[in-house]
Amino acid sequence: MGENTQLVVLTSQLQETFKIGRKSKKTRRILRSTLHDLKPLVKEIEQYNEHLDPPKEEIKILIREKNAGEEGVDLLCKNLCWEKPLSLLERLWHNVDESYVAANDKQALVAKDVKETLYKMREILELLNRENFELKFNESGAPLKRPFGIPENPEFTVGLDVPLTKLKMEVLKDGGSTLLLTGLGGSGKTTLATKLCRDEQVKGKFRENILFFTFSETPKLKVIVERLFEHCGFKVPEFQSDEEAVNRLELFLRKIEGSPMLLVLDDVWPGSEALVEKLQFQISDYKVLVTSRVAFPRFGTPCILNPLVHEDSITLFRHYALLEDNSSNSPDEDIVQKVVRNCKGLPLAIKVIARSLSNRPYKLWQKIAEELSEGHSILDSNAELLSSLQKIFDVLEDNPVTKECFMDLGLFPEDQRIPVNALIDMWAELCGLDDDGREAMAIINKLDSMNLANVLIARKNASDADNYYYNNHFIVLHDLLRELAIHQSSQGPIEQRKRLIIEINENKRERWLAEKQKGMIARILSKFHGCGVKQMPQQVPARIVSLSTDETCTSYLSDMQAAQAEVLILNLQTKQYTFPEFMEKMSELKVLILTNYGYHTSQLNNFEQLGSLSNLKRIRLERIFVPSFATLKNLKKLSLYMCNTRQAFENGMILISDAFPNLVDLNIDYCKDMVGLPTGLCDITPLKKLSITNCHKLSALPKDIGKLEDLELLRLSSCTDLVGIPDSIGSLSNLRLLDISNCISLSSLPEDIGNLCNLRNIYMTSCARCELPFSVANLKNLKVVICDEETATSWESFEPMLPNLKIEIPQVDVNLNWLH
Repeated sequence: MGENTQLVVLTSQLQETFKIGRKSKKTRRILRSTLHDLKPLVKEIEQYNEHLDPPKEEIKILIREKNAGEEGVDLLCKNLCWEKPLSLLERLWHNVDESYVAANDKQALVAKDVKETLYKMREILELLNRENFELKFNESGAPLKRPFGIPENPEFTVGLDVPLTKLKMEVLKDGGSTLLLTGLGGSGKTTLATKLCRDEQVKGKFRENILFFTFSETPKLKVIVERLFEHCGFKVPEFQSDEEAVNRLELFLRKIEGSPMLLVLDDVWPGSEALVEKLQFQISDYKVLVTSRVAFPRFGTPCILNPLVHEDSITLFRHYALLEDNSSNSPDEDIVQKVVRNCKGLPLAIKVIARSLSNRPYKLWQKIAEELSEGHSILDSNAELLSSLQKIFDVLEDNPVTKECFMDLGLFPEDQRIPVNALIDMWAELCGLDDDGREAMAIINKLDSMNLANVLIARKNASDADNYYYNNHFIVLHDLLRELAIHQSSQGPIEQRKRLIIEINENKRERWLAEKQKGMIARILSKFHGCGVKQMPQQVPARIVSLSTDETCTSYLSDMQAAQAEVLILNLQTKQYTFPEFMEKMSELKVLILTNYGYHTSQLNNFEQLGSLSNLKRIRLERIFVPSFATLKNLKKLSLYMCNTRQAFENGMILISDAFPNLVDLNIDYCKDMVGLPTGLCDITPLKKLSITNCHKLSALPKDIGKLEDLELLRLSSCTDLVGIPDSIGSLSNLRLLDISNCISLSSLPEDIGNLCNLRNIYMTSCARCELPFSVANLKNLKVVICDEETATSWESFEPMLPNLKIEIPQVDVNLNWLH
């Protein structure tokens, strides 16, 4: 109320100024200028109020008095005579104008800062503790809602203004309807749908009720409905069938009828029309936008996204090829024209080829131009497109490792984000890259710069690159580029191929994707139900096997042998899964990556089968109900992401120290049911890296953690319920990095922390309440402390005793778009 009183006093001064202001034109100008300067600041405060609570009385007063002041100035300008020279008012103004303006500015800035802080805090809370945050809203009857799944706005586009206007007119019409946006693969349908969802008029009508789903080739209706319930802040039902999911969805939508809703189904494949129709309901202002390469007749007259005109194609190409009009290094204009003309206005082809030729030698430009000038049109079919895009591999010929890594991206399901850590594990064993991921990230960044992959960072901290923490890093691959990677992997004789990719979907269509364009399935597969295939080689020579399946299928691979495979990738959409029989004979297997892409965790039925794999070094499980451990004496790294661990950690039949006696790296992330680390963990003496992150129920560490004498990295970030660290941590003489960022319940560090003679880095952002013992003055080798401003205050008193210490306050970049 003190600030409110101050504002009233200032208002009285302003009113008094108006009374005597008729004596000076100079005063009138200063008055108008001051009020005008306040206008954008007040406007910004109003924008923050749109995201927060209704305006408080102080803000109302500020807005009201600012408006009244402007009206008063205008009135004086119109009706008063300003004839007398500088008077007492002017002398008074000279004395008080600086303090008055400062006070006014301070009042407005204080209000703005408070609103901005609250708004940013909401974003941070939503990311760090999203489940509990939404639960509180659910309990109050006001679920947290926001637009769902909309991709990031494209950085640069051309030629979309006209189709965007036409599509927007249809979407903004009253009434419910289904719209179809179609065009060639890579023509920009997803980009146009994204721009539509981010259009101000569209957002003004549909507000938070904009839902964007990528359908892909084998969509799961239940998963879509589950995500929708989750988005709206309600408990996700466990549907027994698609019919039940559709019925519950319709009931739900009718409950909220009256609020316009836009449902975007992106990249719908042939054969999924019936599934789309199940999501159509006769509800007012309920719009469904379908994007597809196919113009489905049942969805009415489509909006066709045509290729770019030549002028727009040239503009787009020059942007991504980084061509300057007057640069001496630019290729001849006729070569540019020839390359662009053969892209036939297809944005994806233009973008990929442009980036692949950027800053490349003239001879390569000439070679690509000549090759693209030959053969059939790039628009004839997707196979023709892939054949043309294959020319980009010419720029990778001088780096075969990067080329192989790009083709590995095709091993993962379409339209799913690829965890960077999974690639690091693969490439460490297959290519001999380092375990920290530095070399892998260099390759990934190169692919990203060439537009062969898009890197998505869910949460970026300044310290991530320094401690090689990539749990928040993912790759998103366009479906045509995935097909390009698969197509390239399928070249050459089967006996010489490195990758084997198998999909078994709900229609029991088994296929080797690498062979689907060459009609060679009969030479590869045998005894696959419903395929009529008769012969298959006993041994599969591939080094990498990728198998995708769902809950309606079992693996019909009992006759397959993959004894030479070093990496096995299992992509699931099922609640129950049994490892295929051929795994028992995979004697060379080094890496197992098992990911469940369904909403609910998947139960493994024969995890003990892994005990026969003596060379298995790395296991990564995602959305898996982890059963009791099997004995794997040579396992070096275990990664658990969004898994249920209680069975294995609390009720397991075997101690983790007996199961994995030579474990070096344990990485546990977003395992929400974990309340404590597994018994026996501290007996794994070779352990060097222990990373427990975003496990909000973890409240304590083992008291004997000091037994891990070889431990070099201890990461506990975002374990929000962690209340203490055992004194025995002082025995970790080899510990170089400690990360307790966002451990908001941690009240203090133990006194024995001063014994960590080799500690180099401490990360403790959002640990302001964590008290530092005086013993930290003994950390003579401590180089960097990464923390927030409040925590930095606690460390500053120790700087004179730690001359090599550098305190850094990083900027945190939170990207909420990945949460879907």
